[in-house]
Amino acid sequence: MNTATVTALPIDQAAAAPPPGSLREDAAVIGLVGLAHASSHFSHLLLPALFPVFMKEFGLSFAELGFLSTVFFFISGSGQALSGFLVDRVGARPVLFASLGCFIAACLAGYLAQGYWGLMAVAVFAGLGNAPFHPVDFSILNQRVSAHRLGYAYSMHGLSGNLGWALAPVFLMGFTAWGDWRAGYLAAALMYAAILALLVLQRRRLHTQVVVHARQDGASAGVNFLRLPVVWWCFAFFLLSTMTLAVVQNFSVSIMQAMHGVSFESATTMLTAYMLCGAVGVFIGGVVAAKVPLHSDRVVAWCMGVGALLMALAGSGWLGGLGSMVVLAGTGFAVGVGGPSRDMMIKKAAPKGATGRVYGTVYSGLDLGFAIAPMIYGVFMDRHWYATTMIVAAVLLMASVYAAVGVGARTDHAR
Repeated sequence: MNTATVTALPIDQAAAAPPPGSLREDAAVIGLVGLAHASSHFSHLLLPALFPVFMKEFGLSFAELGFLSTVFFFISGSGQALSGFLVDRVGARPVLFASLGCFIAACLAGYLAQGYWGLMAVAVFAGLGNAPFHPVDFSILNQRVSAHRLGYAYSMHGLSGNLGWALAPVFLMGFTAWGDWRAGYLAAALMYAAILALLVLQRRRLHTQVVVHARQDGASAGVNFLRLPVVWWCFAFFLLSTMTLAVVQNFSVSIMQAMHGVSFESATTMLTAYMLCGAVGVFIGGVVAAKVPLHSDRVVAWCMGVGALLMALAGSGWLGGLGSMVVLAGTGFAVGVGGPSRDMMIKKAAPKGATGRVYGTVYSGLDLGFAIAPMIYGVFMDRHWYATTMIVAAVLLMASVYAAVGVGARTDHAR
């Protein structure tokens, strides 16, 4: 069978960055990609962080609010699978700039929103902006960062994402308490504009090469990776694990209030603590990923298993309000430790020359999980099944352990 001819074609050669290798250059690239990734995760909570406010402002139900998240992640997931091909074809940099423009549009739509359809516009623009980030980020990191520093690069990538999650509720609710929620959206639009300006100024460091296949083999070469079972095991892992995270992001504040009568401020602080614990976990996980890259699947499986047990304990209600919130924050730490090893696991599963496409397809499982989960959990919440919501999320996280083991078995077999 003919194999595709692969040629690396630089885009905008005059603006290309110096070759990777030095610690200074690697650190600069990691920092810029991390900033972009944090802005992506910030967008995940542009709506959920203000759900309690919108319930009062517009009289919306949990199911209606959950559907906003479903729209966001459906668009993001569909676009992510497609954007992987786009990144491989035109390079990561122009796609990244377009994404940040979509985030600015989403924030301005939130600032102008007068009801449910205005919030829907936020979901649409933010979903379009979020779609390309994993193919973009990992294409840049894998090309521009030295191989022996990739474990640390993945750690900082995950860490920045958790920090973006942690900042969003504090940022938006802070402006809500100070003025109103519209001011928060306007400030977020200005923040995204500043990030875009910085990345444009540093665009030399975001240069990637595109991979072009020979015309006669291009169609088959472009989709051959979809025939690999390991790709779909990776997809299943992201689908299952993120259906758990969707509970934390969208409904954990309301669950803690309903089950234990804690204040809104305390429950929001718990969500921020979850994200910060996740960030600490990711930092530690980077060291683990760098030290044991050959056993990344086992690291992931253990971390997800511990996280599932902690989430089930938090959902049981046995520990009361404070204890449940502390344990739920600990879940973030356990899942965070597995994050860099998860990314290493995907890198090992990706065929050469198909990084963007594989990351786009695999990480679309993440968005699909976020899209499905709010609809299911929203119904549970409207029926006051608060403990059930947490326990189901824990069961799904435990199921992701099986998927991670499946990825490892098929990657080892391929080697």
